[in-house]
This record gives sequence, C-alpha cells and structure tokens, in this order.
Amino acid sequence: MALHAPALHPVVAEVTQRIVERSQDTRADYIRRMDAARDSGVGRAKLSCANWAHAFAGQTIADKLTAMTGKTPNVGIVTAYNDMLSAHQPFERFPDVIRKATREVGATAQVAGGTPAMCDGVTQGRPGMELSLFSRDVIAMSVGVALTHDAFDAAMMLGVCDKIVPGLFMGALAFGHLPVVFAPAGPMPSGIPNAEKARVRAEYAQGKVDRSVLLASEIGSYHSPGTCTFYGTANSNQMMMELGGLHMPSTAFVHPETGLRDALTAAAAKRAVELAQSGECRMADVVDEKSVVNMIVALLATGGSTNHAIHLVAMARAAGVLIDWTDMDQLSSVTPLLARVYPNGSADVNAFQAAGGVAFVARELAQAGHIHSDVTTIMGKGIHHYFQEPAMIDGELVWKDGVAESLDRDILRPASDPFDTEGGLRLVQGNLGRAVIKISAVKPQHRIVEGPARVFDAQEDVLAAFQRGELDTGGVIVLRFQGPKANGMPELHSLSPLMSVLQDRGVPIALVTDGRMSGASGKTPAAIHVTPEALEGGPLAYVHDGDIVRLDAEAGVLIVDADLSTRERARPLSVQSWGYGRELFGAFRSVVSAAEQGASVCFVAEPTTQQPEIRDVADANVQNRAVDA
Repeated sequence: MALHAPALHPVVAEVTQRIVERSQDTRADYIRRMDAARDSGVGRAKLSCANWAHAFAGQTIADKLTAMTGKTPNVGIVTAYNDMLSAHQPFERFPDVIRKATREVGATAQVAGGTPAMCDGVTQGRPGMELSLFSRDVIAMSVGVALTHDAFDAAMMLGVCDKIVPGLFMGALAFGHLPVVFAPAGPMPSGIPNAEKARVRAEYAQGKVDRSVLLASEIGSYHSPGTCTFYGTANSNQMMMELGGLHMPSTAFVHPETGLRDALTAAAAKRAVELAQSGECRMADVVDEKSVVNMIVALLATGGSTNHAIHLVAMARAAGVLIDWTDMDQLSSVTPLLARVYPNGSADVNAFQAAGGVAFVARELAQAGHIHSDVTTIMGKGIHHYFQEPAMIDGELVWKDGVAESLDRDILRPASDPFDTEGGLRLVQGNLGRAVIKISAVKPQHRIVEGPARVFDAQEDVLAAFQRGELDTGGVIVLRFQGPKANGMPELHSLSPLMSVLQDRGVPIALVTDGRMSGASGKTPAAIHVTPEALEGGPLAYVHDGDIVRLDAEAGVLIVDADLSTRERARPLSVQSWGYGRELFGAFRSVVSAAEQGASVCFVAEPTTQQPEIRDVADANVQNRAVDA
C-alpha cells in the first residue's frame, strides 16, 4: 500500500519545476518519439517471416515453437559481460538464468547484443584511460545496435561499473517505448580495511614500501568476482538505479555468488515479461524530471561519485530532460548526508548494506520530503516499493520491510540526524570557469586553499615534480589540457596519493583541472571538470606559474588574482592522439560537448543556461546555502 506522501522540500520543488520548464521542448519531443514507436506496434508483429526466422534460427526448438505463436513477449538482453571486470564476470551465467525464468512464464529471452566494458582500475594512469569517458557513448550506441533488431517487447540491461550503466541507460532510452529492467551483479565480499589500503598507497607514493608490498595490498582489496567495495562511480550507479526505479528493490548490494542474487535476476526477468504483457511502466515513463531529481538527491545524500556531475547530465538528456550543475549544487545545499562510506568514511558498501542500505536511505529521503514519492517505477507507482528488501525463506524469494533504524550510526544515519546538513557536491565558479568539488570527505579546514599556481599540462609531470620535492611548499596544482576535447578527459586518480601525503604533512594543497578524478577520490580538495576546458580557450590556458589561485568550496569560488585578458593563450606541448586505440576516437574529440553538457557525442549541444556574473558568484552561492541553514 502506498504511504501518504510528505510535503516536498521547497528547494527540491523549485529545482524540479525549473528543470520541467527548461526541458519543456526537449521532453515533449522525446515523448512524441516514444509514443510513435509504441503506437507502431510490437516488433514481432512488424517483422516478416524471413526476419522472424532469422531472429530465432539459433534458438532451441522449444523457444522457436513459443516464438512462432507471435503472442508471447520476447525479452532482449544487452550484456556488458567480460571477465576483465570483476563486477561483470558474474554476468556470464545471467542469460541462462533469465532464459529459464522467462520460459517459466511462457515467454522467451535472447541476448540481443553485447557492449564494451573497460575497467578503469586497469587503465588508471595509463593511455587507455583516455578512452574511458568516450566508452560511455560507445556503449549507448551499441545498445542501439542491439535493440534495433526490433524483435523485443522488453529489455534487460546487465551492467554495473563506471561508464557502463550510464551508457546502457542512455542507449536504452532510445527504446524508451519498451519496459526496461536493470539487473546488477553485486559487490565482492569485503577485503582488507580501506584505511589499510590507503596507508599502503601513501607509503608507496613516498617510496617507503616497494611494489611487491603495494601489489599484495591491492590484491587483498580486489580479490573476487563482484563490484569493488568502495563507494565510487560503480556503486553510485547502483544507488541511482534503485532510486530511479529501474531495479528490483534493494538488489544493488547483494553478493554475486548467492542464491539470492540468482533469484533476484530471475525475478527481474519475470517482471520484464509482466510489464511487456501489461503495457505499463515503459522506460520513457519511469525516467522523467522527478526521477532524475531523485537520482541526483540519492547521489548527494550518500556522498556519491563526482563522475555523475557529467554522466547524469547526459543520462537525463537522453530522456529529453535538461539539467546543469547549478541544479545539482542547489539540491546539494539542502540534502542531508546520510551515509559515510569509503572514501567518505572507513566502511565499505557491504557494511552500508548491513547497516540498512538502500531501503533505509530511500525511506528516510522520502519521508523527509527530499525526493519525489509519486514517481513511476518498474514495480508500479510510488517510491515506497523501494523501502523493502529481499530475502530467501525456504528457497523462495520474499520481500520484507527494511530496517526502521540504522544498525550502525557511524555508517548510516536518519534524515533527522545526518552526518551533515548538506550533500557531498558543490559548484565553484569565478574567472577560472565553472567546476565541481566533492566535499563530503574533505575536512572543513581543507576546504579553502589559496596559494601560488603550479601549472602542468600532463599528470606525469605532476608526479615527477612531487618526487623531486617541488610541491613540498604547497599551492594549487593547475593541471590543464585534460578535458574531453583535449584527450578524452581521463581520470587523474593517480594524483590522489601524493596529494594526500602532502595534506597529511600539513602542506596546503589543492587541485584545479579540466579533467576528472576517480569516484574513489576523497579527502583532498579538487575543483574538477573545469569548463570551458583549456583546449577550447578556457581560462586555465592563460594561468601562469605563481599566479595566486583561490579555491573556496565554502563560498563556491574559483578565481585567480590576475588579468588573464592581457596574456597569450597557452597551447599543449603535445597531444598524444594515437596508440592504445586513441586514433580511433579523433571524431569524438572534435565534436564532444563540454563537461557541463555531459561530455557526449550523442546529442546536439544545448545552449548554456545563463549564469550569474563572476563578481556576484560568491554572494549568490552564500545566499543559496543560507536556505534552511
């Protein structure tokens, strides 16, 4: 039974209304296209006999006989399986689980296609990382290729990690006239404590331990099938899919090698068949302005990955919904921080789930009026479906209410007593552009850094300067030419250990970059995704060594004390555009949109929304944060 919806927080209501108004034309166009696709009839009815025969030529006799009736749903599976990603290795068995489940309800299922799924953990600090962000759009396109066979009545998306879920989400929305269910694989069991892993990394960065010690530590952390257990982009994805209404409830953080995981996958397949038969809950109706706001708030309330300041923009745009960093910043200013999960705490996602997990977060946010309760989900109308948890009792999957109170208040707290009164993301802006900073793990005394710019054009040069002791007096590292047009906007997580070392020594240090940081990055202040990027003539291209840069996360300010208009624009000494597959993505680099527009090649760039003048930025942000202080 649906619960009475509490009054919505006024800032959440205001931001949602602004998004609705901004998205009026693009959303209406998207819905018109999805309505037209729905009204053209089910795919199997439009295929000729030869087409249909080709579609089922490789299937079992029993599935062929079922399909020949033309009356039962056929579920298309898009899988990101490979065994390079521990999180995706379990997907090897999922198609068989899904096919068996659909047969039990008189339907069929087929793997419609696969998507690439690269591991950022393997490519971190390597040339391949320059393809990572672009892989999201390739995944979206590959979903389009898979589902364009037009032989399906519903779809299931199998994916977990960083760019994979956003890409699946974007691609599936192109077929939003269908019901779509996302089925994750779950996290690996906990390895060595996160604090110990961070300690060894810091010691290695200082040369105190050798590579064999580091490798032993890393293997102790990443040790089995399943998602990495820190709360980075991959697990932030799962939180968003839950609050976005595209998962079976509380399915995100169930271990892969359990009977419960297989039961949830089977239940998801049967739910996809039910939705296809009823014609309800197509993806175009599940993903709208309200559900997008819910996903943003879920991310903020749990201190999720900054990568989603980019991904969410592109994901929403695929549904005709236009959002920007100002929306995220204003929502963050009133969203209570409910979770402390590494890198924003010492616990991992397994401990988070044990303390109450997604069901607790969903209920707390809904009952406190921080998310929309009246949304459409694959479970039906209302977010209250996601207050429940699954369990296996006598071999059967059952649903029960989630815990009423947190079982560990050092990890998870109610909205009435949060870790912080605001979420983990802020917008900073000024004469260096617009950027985002994740502050949920940054201690208050480190949130304001002012000092001389240390300008670099490559992350390798930053590492070399650290090893030579040139950063020992601190300052603001300005790392430019790392944007999407320059080199695909790689993550710069290899800089996190050295910055942590300097900060722990009491050295004032910050990073300002047009690149990205990993979702695993945390305790050091970093203004990232600076837009416009340096290669496009953004302000970072005019900064000199020694310029005084101020990063003030409290006031939302990112400025340099210099007249940039009198200077010559810097150019990158070299941009490596070949090797490791980079030469295949030249077209992407030439047309990709800016970070705040989603850094995507899939959509025509939208006009930038008007922003406050730079001289008003600090006052405007302080006033925004005064709301409900």
